[in-house]
Amino acid sequence: MLLARVEGNIVATRKHPSLDAWRLVICQPIGSDGQPEGAPVIAIDSHGAGMHQQVIISSDGLAARKAVGVDKSPVRWLITGIVDEREPGVRI
Repeated sequence: MLLARVEGNIVATRKHPSLDAWRLVICQPIGSDGQPEGAPVIAIDSHGAGMHQQVIISSDGLAARKAVGVDKSPVRWLITGIVDEREPGVRI
């Protein structure tokens, strides 16, 4: 799991059928200091995360495929939670 910030939405007129009912968002992984780390990823969002909110994302493809209900779905990343607050000094 990674800490990330929601940076935008993805609008796709054509996509895999398993993603039809899902909101797709661009998530930028960030470090504990809030600075970007690595490349952005596209994740499915069932929690309704807002722009620039910090979220927890998982790259567990099996869990993502179970969430969409299709074993052969190309989905890999999913938002597992929205960060309300963090204790100062706690490393993630």
